[in-house]
Amino acid sequence: MKQFLSFKRKLGFKFKEEAFHLKKIDEAALETNQSSSGITKSFADIITKKKPNEGLQYRQRRISILAMFSSYLNDIGIDSYIPKVPPCKNKEYLPFIFSQNEINTIFNVCDQYKLIKRHPYNSLFIMPVFLRLLYATGIRFGEALNLKDTDVNLDDNYLLIKDSKNGKERIIPISYSLSDVLKEYLWFRNYLPKNKENYFFIGIGGSKCSQNVRYWFKKILERSNIQYLGKNKGPRVHDLRHTFAVNSLVKMVEAGLDLYVSLPILSTYLGHQSIKATNRYVRLTSTLFPDLMNDIDYSLIDVFPKFKNYEPN
Repeated sequence: MKQFLSFKRKLGFKFKEEAFHLKKIDEAALETNQSSSGITKSFADIITKKKPNEGLQYRQRRISILAMFSSYLNDIGIDSYIPKVPPCKNKEYLPFIFSQNEINTIFNVCDQYKLIKRHPYNSLFIMPVFLRLLYATGIRFGEALNLKDTDVNLDDNYLLIKDSKNGKERIIPISYSLSDVLKEYLWFRNYLPKNKENYFFIGIGGSKCSQNVRYWFKKILERSNIQYLGKNKGPRVHDLRHTFAVNSLVKMVEAGLDLYVSLPILSTYLGHQSIKATNRYVRLTSTLFPDLMNDIDYSLIDVFPKFKNYEPN
């Protein structure tokens, strides 16, 4: 297992979650007195058995890690049973794409929102700049919260994304206007207690911001007269990323950039593992902007997978 983890990490993957699940597999092997060099079918059946109250996606992730490790054992000459990874149903969530008027309203509400009571873990302080950052760059919610001071270069105007969903680092260039917003935020933030771990976004007590951001986003939607439809229905903070992706495709098409050229650029910028994930935005964009995408639809739309109510990551 250590050799497998070392191999994956040398390829650029962090494999933190995977290491956790591998440890659980190792513990289960010890508890059940496994003696085989590889994974046996009987042991795989123990590991892949559904746990009480376990979600479909979490179980699929556990089994996929066991399958990867078992495949690796076979590659290095150790016979090992590879379990079948159960399919995971496509999410029913259809991304919410904010209009420009809705975005402007959200930003205005953020700028005017004031705290009634001071609380050290409150994240309202960061919301005006945090939401602008997500909208302007399309980075993931967690990637933004995990930014540290050393990851935000406001001299050369770029962000260094380290803690990404796919475990790979990437550089995100930012505009001068966004850089000015971040500098203004820093000027005010430096009056707050210093965060020991040097996180860029902190609450008024100096601690790293957390899920509290989602709470305030719902409050901001309410004041913006944008209806929140409920859990797994949105709109959600993550929809700012979807909005960025669709707007980027629209601008590329309007600029006359070939779709074959624009997709790899957008895919790299968003941190997708493959262009397949980015392709889904083509269907979404063609639905929202049929006149703009009309010429492209006739020539290229069949090249890409049919769009389903599935949320790109």
